[in-house]
Amino acid sequence: MKISPNRTIAEIQEEFHAIFPGLKIAFYKKGHLDHQGSPRKLTYEVSLPLAKINPELQAGDVELRPTKTVADFEAEMESRFGLHVQIFRRSNDLWLQTTITDDWTLEVQNRKGLHSIQA
Repeated sequence: MKISPNRTIAEIQEEFHAIFPGLKIAFYKKGHLDHQGSPRKLTYEVSLPLAKINPELQAGDVELRPTKTVADFEAEMESRFGLHVQIFRRSNDLWLQTTITDDWTLEVQNRKGLHSIQA
């Protein structure tokens, strides 16, 4: 997934969700520790370009490997790009922050999310 200053949050969300349709990604004004949630009031508007979040952001690619854990993905987004993100998993009609299951892989999270809407 390409991360660059001119891309918007919505563009990143669409690309991520196309690869992992049982998951979604949200961007926050503050970071969080592993296994902790982020308050909704700290989310950025989806129309915002990434340069507005981090003016010093350098473009790069994030490999969306299914075997990468949620915790590793979130940590990489913060350490490489200065972006605070939280992954959500689908649970029927709800989206849940993956706080307790941060150690699960993106693939396992995605499968669980998709299974919840097929059941």
